[in-house]
This record gives sequence, C-alpha cells and structure tokens, in this order.
Amino acid sequence: MSRIGLKPITVPKNVEIESDVLGNVTVKGPKGELKVRIARELTLVQEGGLLTISRPTNQRRHRSQHGLARTLIHNCVVGVTEGHKKTLEIVGVGYRVAAEGQGLNLSLGYSHPVKVAPVDGVAFDVKSDDRSRTQQIVVAGIDKARVGQVAADIRKTRKPDPYKGKGVRYQGEVIKLKPGKRAAGK
Repeated sequence: MSRIGLKPITVPKNVEIESDVLGNVTVKGPKGELKVRIARELTLVQEGGLLTISRPTNQRRHRSQHGLARTLIHNCVVGVTEGHKKTLEIVGVGYRVAAEGQGLNLSLGYSHPVKVAPVDGVAFDVKSDDRSRTQQIVVAGIDKARVGQVAADIRKTRKPDPYKGKGVRYQGEVIKLKPGKRAAGK
C-alpha cells in the first residue's frame, strides 16, 4: 500500500487545482502556473483545503501511480507558492562564477570560459563567501524538475575532483577524497 499516496495535500487558499478526464492537472498560484499529467484512472477529490488522490484498484500499476501522482501534484503546489531552489558551491583556486545578463559565466580551469544560457522559468543568483573562499550559485524556479536538471547540468561542467575536492558541488554534498600515490606506497 502506498503510504505517500494516502497522505492528503494541503492546498493554500490562493492556489487553484483543476483536472480533466485525460489526467491533466493544472495548478495555479501566486508565482505562476504548472501543468502535470497523471494516470487517468486516479481520481482527485478536493474538500476544503485538502486534496486527496484515490486509486480504483490495488493492482501494482495503480499503487505505483498513486504515490507518484501525489508527489507530482505536491511539488506543483509548493512550486507555485514558495518555489524550489538548489544551491551549488564552487570550490577551487581560480574557479569563479559571474552573472552575465540572465545567464552565468563560469571560469573552471579550462582554457575557455563556460557559459550557461538562461533557461525559461529558472533564475540564477550568485553569492560570494570571503571566509571560506567559495562562491555559491542559487538556482531557483517553480518547476522542481527543471530546477534540478539545470543544477545538475551546471555541476556536470566540472564535477568535484576525487583527489583535491575542487569543482562544482551541491551545498552540503560530502566528497570522499581518495588517497594519492604517496599513501599507496607506504
């Protein structure tokens, strides 16, 4: 039984949720509008400030779609009210980031700068911390999947080095450093 699917979603007063017969769900809120597609067999019931999702049978397919649909709709509700964000840290001597219009300009030790083009619905914010000598990139938007994908693409430009720990990493990500050649010979 899906424990996630059974949880009701709290819908704020300034959020409207509409669904049609084909499984298209539209969530409108103060920050924008998101559309998500769920299985047609699932039914949405909104009573007061709670939205519950129910499935027709206990088949494996319906059980798996039940929890997925609840999570997708919940992410949309959070996105249109608060928004989603991911924070990346740039660690390394000479590694820098600069905001360039709506996009980013990254200097990551390559012979050329890496440019990140602006993405619809995603905003970048660059912060510097002088004490730890790291720079942070905050990727924010209303669509959780798009924010996560853009953050993953930025991290992919220079993954953290397993020997020195330099590179682009998520905030709070722990990099397990490998011992170098000197440690192997002893």
